[in-house]
Amino acid sequence: MPTYECPTCKKTHAVARREDAPFRPFCSERCKMVDLGRWLDGTYSISEPISPGDQNAPESQSSSEPE
Repeated sequence: MPTYECPTCKKTHAVARREDAPFRPFCSERCKMVDLGRWLDGTYSISEPISPGDQNAPESQSSSEPE
């Protein structure tokens, strides 16, 4: 039985299947929106600038560009 902790409210939740947790890793839509609001108002931020090595990282393998 998968368990996870909501990053917003810190409650631990257990579900029978991952599909039973539609807002995972959050426990609810409310916690999901609180987290989004924190990103939008600047509470959360990425503190380090992108390094040149990060800019050259390969894209995800899910892109399907013709060669």
